[in-house]
Amino acid sequence: MGEGGNGGNTMPPHQRKIIHIDMDAFYASVEQRDDPGLRGRPVAVGSARARGVVAAASYEARKFGVHSAMPSVTALRKCPDLIFVPPRFDIYKAVSRRIRAIFAEHTALIEPLSLDEAYLDVTSNLRNVASATEIAEQIRARILAETGLTASAGVSYNKFLAKLASDHNKPNGLFVITPKMGPGFVEALPVSKFHGIGPATAAKMEKLAIATGRDLKARPLAFLQQHFGKAGTYYYWIARGVDERPVRPDRERKSIGAENTFAIDLYTFEAAYAALTPIMEKVWRSREMMNLRARTVTLKVKYADFQQITRSRTDDEGIVTRVLFEERVASLLAPLFPTTKGIRLLGVTLSAFAKPEPEAVGQLSFLFEQEIG
Repeated sequence: MGEGGNGGNTMPPHQRKIIHIDMDAFYASVEQRDDPGLRGRPVAVGSARARGVVAAASYEARKFGVHSAMPSVTALRKCPDLIFVPPRFDIYKAVSRRIRAIFAEHTALIEPLSLDEAYLDVTSNLRNVASATEIAEQIRARILAETGLTASAGVSYNKFLAKLASDHNKPNGLFVITPKMGPGFVEALPVSKFHGIGPATAAKMEKLAIATGRDLKARPLAFLQQHFGKAGTYYYWIARGVDERPVRPDRERKSIGAENTFAIDLYTFEAAYAALTPIMEKVWRSREMMNLRARTVTLKVKYADFQQITRSRTDDEGIVTRVLFEERVASLLAPLFPTTKGIRLLGVTLSAFAKPEPEAVGQLSFLFEQEIG
């Protein structure tokens, strides 16, 4: 796999070699690349309108606390000089295809998570390069040369650790987590940094006195299953640096969804629909990137007393416009009011897809939750 980027191969033959590639501020970086006037300035891809949402933020904007899925009004409050540019998904898809072609020169085992992110299994690779670190360096150099964009990479022996590694030296960095390093690296990390643990679950863990991987590792499997259901088994193993999930190329997407847990309970339709706006934005943006036509929309509601309900509607012709999508969500939400119980969580899912268009690229990876915040 290579250690510390030196190109050496320290991995036993039976261990996998996994690379996670993550483009740096992808949409915003494409815009800065194509418009020199935006370079070095805080940029948000999205709309500055009152109900707009940030789709992506440049690193200059992130310094002010601006991030994706943030309401535009909040972003402007944090960064008054923020420059909004409309998204150009056709351009992002074209760049993504070029990047995917570079991956394909090394391995056929490519699992895209989105347009700007993918796992690669290079245990056996097309160029017979022994070091996964060397492969990651070659890929990063080619991406920069062909697209003018930087990518960060993580190298490890499983998907979970490769993902953690790619976040470690962002932007434009590479980090390796060897089998010897893995368990200790996980133990020292805050659980809020774990892929698959969103803000709501991290807060729940905090109440259970679980703040780090070490704390998580100390909890028995039965305890984690009791408090987190099926996800508890996943948490048990990743706390030990164990993740046996294979890299799955071109797996079929069953659904696209997002949800959010709120700090304050919601009691009115207006407040609930406003809270759903960034969630719908995220889901619809994902649908557009994947070129999928959904027939079913599902609304998920969890009340303050933890009662959970779902409401669905299916359109045989498909939900083909964002306006129709928002109307369907509103029609599912409205009958729930008036209510005497506060709402603590809302989620929206699109499913029952027709086959994607031929040019569709990218998939979203949903572990056990997708949260905004």
